[in-house]
Amino acid sequence: MFKYSIVHCDLKPENVLLVKPNKSNVKLIDFGSSCFEQERYYTYIQSRFYRAPEIMLGIPYTTAIDMWSLGCIVFECLAGIPLFAGENERDQMGAIMEVIGLPPRSLIAKATRRKVFFDDDYNPILKQNSRGKTRKPGARPLESIIKANDPDLIEFLKVLFLNLIDLGML
Repeated sequence: MFKYSIVHCDLKPENVLLVKPNKSNVKLIDFGSSCFEQERYYTYIQSRFYRAPEIMLGIPYTTAIDMWSLGCIVFECLAGIPLFAGENERDQMGAIMEVIGLPPRSLIAKATRRKVFFDDDYNPILKQNSRGKTRKPGARPLESIIKANDPDLIEFLKVLFLNLIDLGML
């Protein structure tokens, strides 16, 4: 897909199938929201737990959003729970910032939806979720969440979240 600049736009565990039991070949399904990078039709895409920050912020996206989703899927397959399990979009962004940290000010400035998540001074709008939890940026680094002492796994996940590394968030 990357080779042809196709963005799946909805990678999640239920859209990744095993070709044969006990084999590692997988098949992606449900290309209903897919598009070419140059012909992006949709702005509200990706299932919430696998949604890349640029989608929530309203920043033009690339195939990197699928890599973000893949990182979320890999973590979930290993841990048995979603990495970013926000109960709504604001809580979702809070969950991401809790692990990744604050996006650079220059990125926030480009965001068409920044006022949903940030005040006029570009500080995150922190609100309690329904469980009374207020998510604080940088409070849960990726290394502290993964229960395995595996630096290669941590590095692999960081590479899958590369779009944020390039933007200065990791």
